[in-house]
Amino acid sequence: IAEAAVDHYIGDIAILVHKLKDMENLDVLFVLVRMEDRIYFIGRSRLEEVNVADIAGELGGGGHPTAASATLREMSLMEAHDRLLKVLKEMIRPKRVARDVMVFPVKTVDPERTLKEVQEMLTRYNLTSLPVLQDSKIIGLISKQVVERGLHHGLEKSLVKEYMTTEFPTISPETSFSHIQELIIGQNQSLLPVIEKDQLVGTVSVGDTMRILQEEMLKSSKGLSSLESQPLYARKKIISKLMGERFPDRIHDLLIEFGKVGDLLGYAVYAVGGFVRDLLMRVDNFDVDIVVEGDGIRFAEEFEKRFPCRIRTHKKFGTAIILFHDGLKVDVATARIEVYDSPAALPTVERGSIKMDLYRRDFTINALAIQLNPKSFGELIDFFGGLRDIKEKVVRVLHNLSFVEDPTRVFRAIRFEQRFRFQIGKHTQHLLKNAVRMGFLDRLSGGRILSELILILQEENPIPALKRMGDFHLLPLLHPHLKWEESMQTLFEQIHHVVSWFDLLFLDERYERWLIYFYGLIDFLKEGEIDELCQRLAMNAKIRDKVVEGKRQADHALLQIFSWIQANFHPKRSEIYTLLDPLSTESKLFMMAKTSKMPTRRYISLYFTQLKDTKPLLKGRDLIQMGIKPGPSIRKTLADLLKARLDEQVITRQDEMEYIAKAYGMD
Repeated sequence: IAEAAVDHYIGDIAILVHKLKDMENLDVLFVLVRMEDRIYFIGRSRLEEVNVADIAGELGGGGHPTAASATLREMSLMEAHDRLLKVLKEMIRPKRVARDVMVFPVKTVDPERTLKEVQEMLTRYNLTSLPVLQDSKIIGLISKQVVERGLHHGLEKSLVKEYMTTEFPTISPETSFSHIQELIIGQNQSLLPVIEKDQLVGTVSVGDTMRILQEEMLKSSKGLSSLESQPLYARKKIISKLMGERFPDRIHDLLIEFGKVGDLLGYAVYAVGGFVRDLLMRVDNFDVDIVVEGDGIRFAEEFEKRFPCRIRTHKKFGTAIILFHDGLKVDVATARIEVYDSPAALPTVERGSIKMDLYRRDFTINALAIQLNPKSFGELIDFFGGLRDIKEKVVRVLHNLSFVEDPTRVFRAIRFEQRFRFQIGKHTQHLLKNAVRMGFLDRLSGGRILSELILILQEENPIPALKRMGDFHLLPLLHPHLKWEESMQTLFEQIHHVVSWFDLLFLDERYERWLIYFYGLIDFLKEGEIDELCQRLAMNAKIRDKVVEGKRQADHALLQIFSWIQANFHPKRSEIYTLLDPLSTESKLFMMAKTSKMPTRRYISLYFTQLKDTKPLLKGRDLIQMGIKPGPSIRKTLADLLKARLDEQVITRQDEMEYIAKAYGMD
């Protein structure tokens, strides 16, 4: 960076810059010149990775990748220098080498395996080629194309070593991307093994190469830098600025430290999932999920040594939870792949790369990652077009068998669609309907269905998702007699109205929102059918009691109030309290939603706003001091006193004492 200042304007400064670059034989030169009240920026570059048009664009100018300029106003030379340095740090990235783009750890195959076994591996891990290893050394490559042709000719039992490719190029971790491009495209190689000290440390595939080429092509054609203005199909973005704007300092600093610990161990560290999705959607979500390309438990243990926290580990799954003293929790997982041995089965888990880890996720919008290592901090990793789908407001699966492998994704697709006001993609919708029609959801355990249903019913407004379940014929999955009707929608709308009213009372009373909507769901079933539904959903005794007994009590109380109305009976406040107090909050709110009778609503409203927390001022010890014998009579006297207070017969403590004295004939 060269700087100069003159008091008057001098023309043709660009010619001087060009000569200076040639004299010093510089690959890159930036010049800042103050002339009169302006700063003139001129940039020249011979390096592909330093695009001066992009840099000038950030300063308000423009040009070509090799030559560009900008004019800065209301800025000193020092301020312009600092601004240029900041832009350079954000925009200049080291030239890509194999280490930056390779996938690791690598799935490999033994030369003694059969072609049939290799086909299963290729299908299981969604690969097109596999390295063949013998005694930890790579001796060949076997491709999906060769395997499929071999199987077509009846060679299922033939061994890999008989048909593997034994002549193939290899690269080192420092091989330039331009050379990788030459091998993949120029020499038609589908997979390049990355070798370091005679050991296989990674692979670069044709898919990885095409993705990066597409990214660079779009960058060079657009010359844009902000997240909003970047092409939708770009696979990587630097979003560190957005992270700084959206995250509290506590979270932002923590992410930086995670990256540093990753570097210390030689692990790539990523923030993943809904945490990343919600950042891009400008939604607050500070539930941090970390994925480590390495050993997640070792990472957590190393972090615990350096920071005040404690960890809980789960060695079976290679996961850990980091617990901080302020209540913050961070989930740490080893990058892994999930393999489904049959439709709707629970997966087996194996270690994998970040790409494999993201591929196992449900939807593209949840298959995003942000690298946290210092050199790549804030780099958004998007293998599957998740950023595009967020912009287009689409819920899309990653592959065609997604709903077959895990049918619970049907419920999650609906939940995310309605929560974010997205649309399930046309093809994804076709796959969803096919999974329902083929009966894959029938194979789900009741417990898994119940868990997904509860998540839907816990949404701020679950009605659109429930209606969508009706559209996709999912309600009969719970019970054959359940179907979406206008009367069901009306009841759910009343429940939503009542729940919103109750929340606005700010009573600081915990309740289970999902249960009230569940009461609404089973209100359309007979008693025996409710039992069948509970059995289908494999409810444990505690939840079953909440559902069955809570609904029964609500219906019984509604009948009691209806009899009062029919008889034109006006209950005392204590009678309302006696009827409603034993019921759960969920039962009372469901009653309020179900009834169309205003007196019933008034009684329940009166209970919550005036009667609920009523207590006598006198305690048991006060009654003993007044001469009442300890024992059951104390409880009965307190109950009588509560009734009197509810019915406004007593107001003060003195009133209560006089009431007791009169009731027990005391002087």
